[in-house]
Amino acid sequence: MRARRLIAAASVAALGVLSLAACGKSSPDVAAYVGDRTYSVDRVDAIYDDAQAKYAEAIRQSATQAGATPDAEQLRSRVTRQDVVNLLVSIDLGKRVVAEQGLQVPDQVTPEQLAQQLQMPPQAEFAKLWGEWADISMVLSQKLPPAELSDASVMAVYHAIEETGGIQAGLSVGEVRQLFGEGGFVRTASALGAALEEQADKVDLSVNPRFRPLGVPSWVNKGQELVFYALPYVDASGPVTDISTPEPVTTPAEQAGSASVAP
Repeated sequence: MRARRLIAAASVAALGVLSLAACGKSSPDVAAYVGDRTYSVDRVDAIYDDAQAKYAEAIRQSATQAGATPDAEQLRSRVTRQDVVNLLVSIDLGKRVVAEQGLQVPDQVTPEQLAQQLQMPPQAEFAKLWGEWADISMVLSQKLPPAELSDASVMAVYHAIEETGGIQAGLSVGEVRQLFGEGGFVRTASALGAALEEQADKVDLSVNPRFRPLGVPSWVNKGQELVFYALPYVDASGPVTDISTPEPVTTPAEQAGSASVAP
């Protein structure tokens, strides 16, 4: 196993994202190759379209009951195709790590539990995938030793949350460290990304340039609200996190957590 290195300032938990052309996997119709499994762009589009359609229908029904007429912007979910690819690849890699470690993944988090926080009807496949990933990530997070809480890892998580609008922009390292406190959720997300990176190297992961960089689907508590964000990976040549001692992890189905972020 290659030596663990400190993370670069711009990213956390490197994932071995190989060039499609370099390994002979270059079909523009494929979103990602994970070992012997292929995820087509059509599959990504189908999940994305389903999410948008079910979200729009839910908004229309709610608006009708209130005697209102939603506009096109209100009918559009914030879910992106990148979100879909992040989930598909993370679930696949996560299952492989679980199998290697001989772990059991209980079916605990349901789409119904996540629907309100995700702002997505539980019938949508996107919500179902998130429930599956939440179960996998919680099991792994309880077993993996969390990563070092470096300035780079703290700021990588901060910038990822900042992109969602879920935290005040323009904070300094010191301000973010104070806001994040012990940063258990930073350590957990970083360690999870490191485990996916190692598995990605083993299976020769290749990702369509359209869907780079990948992100570890993650969440953090903000009062009574969950903020979902994607902690970005970097290329295979990039650094990975050091790891330290385990800490407990909070489930996304719970409303109270070990950390919170300010608006």
